[in-house]
Amino acid sequence: MSVERSGYATQEAATAATALGALDRSKPRLGLLDLGLLYRGGFELIGPFRDKGVPIIVLTALQGASEKVATLDLGADDYVTKPFNSDELLARIRSCLGRADRSAGITRQIKVGPIEVDLDAHSVRKSGAEAKLTPKEFSLLAELAAHPGKVLTHTHLLRELRGHAYTDKVEYLRVTVRSLRKKREDDPSSQSLIQNEPGIGYRFLSPNSPRI
Repeated sequence: MSVERSGYATQEAATAATALGALDRSKPRLGLLDLGLLYRGGFELIGPFRDKGVPIIVLTALQGASEKVATLDLGADDYVTKPFNSDELLARIRSCLGRADRSAGITRQIKVGPIEVDLDAHSVRKSGAEAKLTPKEFSLLAELAAHPGKVLTHTHLLRELRGHAYTDKVEYLRVTVRSLRKKREDDPSSQSLIQNEPGIGYRFLSPNSPRI
């Protein structure tokens, strides 16, 4: 298995009950959930992993955006669509573990590439130069930058920015992202900083973030 060959210790669970037992006993750093093997009980595992603070990546053959959105909104940290190569999966694992380590440090200053976000000072700099963002633009960038490499769904972002009553106002989100790209991207059409996941949401790209 490519994960083990890369130096990670693994433990397999054939059922949802076995996986929950291992979650309590072994306290893993990350979970890989293959919905093809645990489809019936698979979705039910996302919540317990999330509640324990253990990141989880979903492996799925489902191609529809709605299924991917469902896993992310339940609390999955990322998904990989089959078929995939081992390099992509390993990159997603490294990204998830890196986010978990940063969260454990409870950092209030986020640096991703040339972008520096200070959550306490409500300031953003690119290559040392201060950016002039509106409060909504800052809130969106801060939420994305706090989870570099992770897909955040439209519903999640709109709930954080505007509240539950606005979770279906996707065009509002698109307008804010376009404005952010014009101010922060060297080439706003390149998606070098904020990547669109069609029908799902957005991903803030760190230098080592995997692209789909």
